[in-house]
Amino acid sequence: MIVEPKVKGFICTTAHPEGCRESVRRQIAYCKEKGLVKGPKKVLVIGASTGYGLASRIAAAYGYGAATIGVSFEKEAKGKRTATAGWYNTKAFEQFASEDGYYAKSFNGDGFSKEMKEQVIETIRSDWGQVEMVVYSMAAPRRTLADGTAVSSVLKTVGEAFTNKTIDLRTNEITEVTVPVADEEEIANTIKVMGGEDWEEWIRALAEAGVLADNAVTMAYSYIGPVVTHPIYKDGSIGQAKKHLYDTSVKLTEEFADRGLQAYISVNKALVTQSSAAIPIVPLYISLVYKVMKEKGLHEGCIEQMYRLFTEKLPGRETDAEGRIRLDDWELREEVQSEIAGVWDSITTENIQKYGDIDGYWEDFYHMFGFRYDNVDYGADVEI
Repeated sequence: MIVEPKVKGFICTTAHPEGCRESVRRQIAYCKEKGLVKGPKKVLVIGASTGYGLASRIAAAYGYGAATIGVSFEKEAKGKRTATAGWYNTKAFEQFASEDGYYAKSFNGDGFSKEMKEQVIETIRSDWGQVEMVVYSMAAPRRTLADGTAVSSVLKTVGEAFTNKTIDLRTNEITEVTVPVADEEEIANTIKVMGGEDWEEWIRALAEAGVLADNAVTMAYSYIGPVVTHPIYKDGSIGQAKKHLYDTSVKLTEEFADRGLQAYISVNKALVTQSSAAIPIVPLYISLVYKVMKEKGLHEGCIEQMYRLFTEKLPGRETDAEGRIRLDDWELREEVQSEIAGVWDSITTENIQKYGDIDGYWEDFYHMFGFRYDNVDYGADVEI
């Protein structure tokens, strides 16, 4: 069938299998061009099908020459409904990795569940013996707890409501949005979904099963961003979860010190992902930061960020005073942020094209779902 993009709000409900394959191919080509460095050879990526998680898996395989296991929760095609982009991404990665001689196994299901942890542990035990690196990149909106209770995360502030500019990406209209305050239960649930509890459960399960190698490394991803987004992100309900994630990294490093485990938080830059597209105010900021960073030759996508993380930051144990790896170092440069701050208050519907990279935002958005690649024939019939 012919697959076209169908955009609803901040997601696309269709995905193009050949376009997703091209996305994966390009990320692999970037790493191949950069070359291999010494690093872990057995890598587990939890949340491995899109965005930073997918880029992590690619960077591990093609930056370290590593065998990888990926865990994700994606939907396959049904009738005339395409599979999710993550489903196609995973299939494409497995095929490319196999052709290049790399071990690649993927599990599709609830990464929060005990059953998924047991399946992965058994595979590590039988195929690898032990895992040397664990990347935790889950970005789920909800979680089913062990007792069957379902909890959801919210995109809200803490303390008081926050009003600021945002952009309606369908019309490029600049409007104001007020982000409401989260109550205590919503904050607690957001921490349950997006904090470090499940990350810790994965590490404990791997260690107790004897499949976590000595001197292993584990990482989870976070974001801090500029002051303008702090009320909705850093200090909001998501930020409370990210603080818990950071505390978990400290806890894991301390508790598994006798095993030599190093647990890190990597603070990454703002990019168009399926998660960030849903956050009020952030898409407007991203369009501005894209414009400035591209003009200064500082822009990176997911794969550039993850390759730099795996081959430069991590091997050098390059961290800030709190022990976090800072991949947002280029984004938060004074020369970048001062330009954005200087135009933020004057941004209007009429001048957003001048100050923002709306086209770049949309290009990245459509690329997430396999669309708008210039070398893919979107008029051709494709097997979904």
